[in-house]
Amino acid sequence: MEKLDRFSPEALGVLRIITALLFLAHPAMTLFHFPTPNPFAAGGLSPLLLAAAFIELIGGILIAGGIFTRLVAFICSGEMAVAYFLVHAPRSFWPILNYGEPAIFFSIIFLYLAFAGPGKFAIRPASVWKSLQRAKNKKNKGSLVANPADSDSR
Repeated sequence: MEKLDRFSPEALGVLRIITALLFLAHPAMTLFHFPTPNPFAAGGLSPLLLAAAFIELIGGILIAGGIFTRLVAFICSGEMAVAYFLVHAPRSFWPILNYGEPAIFFSIIFLYLAFAGPGKFAIRPASVWKSLQRAKNKKNKGSLVANPADSDSR
C-alpha cells in the first residue's frame, strides 16, 4: 500500500476536479436550466437561492481549476452545511429520508479540501504570476533599466 502513497497528490487533484464538476451541476440547473430546471426554483429565485447559486457557480469553477482552493472550499463547505440544515434537515432527521446526502458529502469533501489543499493539476495564481514576471524580465533584459516605467526621468 505504501507504493500508492506516491500518487496521493494526483488522487487529491482528481477528487477536487470531479467534486467541483459535480458541484457545478447545481448552479447550472438554477441559473441556466441545464440540463433541466431546478425543482426548488419553480416558484422563482429567492435571494437566498440566488446567492447560493452564485457561490456554487464561482466556487465550483475556482475549485475545479485549483484556484484559491483552501479559501473557496471552506466557503463552499459552509454553504452546503447551511443548505443541509435549512432545506433538508427540517424534512426529517435521517439524511436518507430528507435527500440531504449530497449536501453532506459536498460539505465534508470541501472541508477536507480546505485543509488538504488542491493537490495536483491545479492552476496556481502565484506560479502564473511568476511566469509572467519571468517573461517580462526576459523581454526587458536588453535594456539598462529592468522596467522603463521605474526610471526617474526628472
